[in-house]
Amino acid sequence: MAHSSTNSSTNGYDFKVVLLGEGCVGKTSVVLRYVEDKFNDKHISTIQASFLKKKLNINGKRVNLAICDTAGQEKFHALGPIYYRMSSGAVLVYDITDADSFQKVKNWVKELKKILGSEICLVIAGNKVDLERDRNVSQEEAEEYARQVGAVHFNTSAKQNHNIEEMFLDLSRRMIVHADEVEQKSTLSRTSSTRRNVVIVEDEADQERPASSSCCGGFSQSS
Repeated sequence: MAHSSTNSSTNGYDFKVVLLGEGCVGKTSVVLRYVEDKFNDKHISTIQASFLKKKLNINGKRVNLAICDTAGQEKFHALGPIYYRMSSGAVLVYDITDADSFQKVKNWVKELKKILGSEICLVIAGNKVDLERDRNVSQEEAEEYARQVGAVHFNTSAKQNHNIEEMFLDLSRRMIVHADEVEQKSTLSRTSSTRRNVVIVEDEADQERPASSSCCGGFSQSS
């Protein structure tokens, strides 16, 4: 299952978020800008997945994010499921100047939906909007695609710190709503199964009552 969250008043919410996308699209830059407010102009390839943690307080609710930054190389794809299993959310990053990186996002979405179904909250990030003049992916196309797959699209720039905080905040809010809905369904299901297991034993004395009081018997059956 996708969601690995707790939502009690004492523990708050624990969410695992995975970043997916091709190499060089800026996944590491996005997460480092968000968690540590740092940006490095030099590209550093992520060789293996690494986890960064971020604590939030949203409307009085404590949220702990464990963000998994994954490598973008093709050889990583086979290992992908190990990292995104049990994820509550995913940030799919593409480079707005690289149309191929946007096509690869579509492959990731298909894979996530195949493995996790609709259990996962999705964000699609069109990164590097500081290079708007070199854009090769139409914003309209990206937003339309996001709508089709139930994701929210954000234009981001790790370099300029544009929309990074807003993107993770939006994702966290949606994960809270989803976790609450799952918890609610689980509680209702437990309640209804408890009701089904209750056996009503009628008192023999009630059965021997004269027919004139049968209206009471009718009431007890419908209650």
